[in-house]
Amino acid sequence: MGNEPVNLLMINSKIYRNTQSYLDKALKIYDLSSGSFRYLFILEKNEGLCQSRISELIGHDKAMSARTINRLTELGYVVRIEDQLDSRAYKLFLTDKARLILPEIKEEIKNLTGLITEDLTEEEKEITLSSLVKILNKALELNT
Repeated sequence: MGNEPVNLLMINSKIYRNTQSYLDKALKIYDLSSGSFRYLFILEKNEGLCQSRISELIGHDKAMSARTINRLTELGYVVRIEDQLDSRAYKLFLTDKARLILPEIKEEIKNLTGLITEDLTEEEKEITLSSLVKILNKALELNT
């Protein structure tokens, strides 16, 4: 029992790394990585956000977000439109190309989730998800 905190952190880290690796392979056909698809998901729900707000929502620093958004723009998934109220800022929008692949990406994530939870009962899935949300909320409190 003495190693529980270390084990929790190590297990969480290993789950994260392995699922990101899986997604990197699965999303390669779209020239996306496990770190970039989240930007598309955020824009799908909140088109017109500025780059700094997306950085906050994802939890990436501004430099990382700038590189990712530049890449998404180069790939034709995102367009920048100058903010009418602040000519130094740009609002970001999805392209039709991005909207076309979003259902496929969501399906891939659903498949991954199914694969990693296939040995769990529905009750175990609910308890695990509920527990992870509680842990996340406590972790978020540490950084406020």
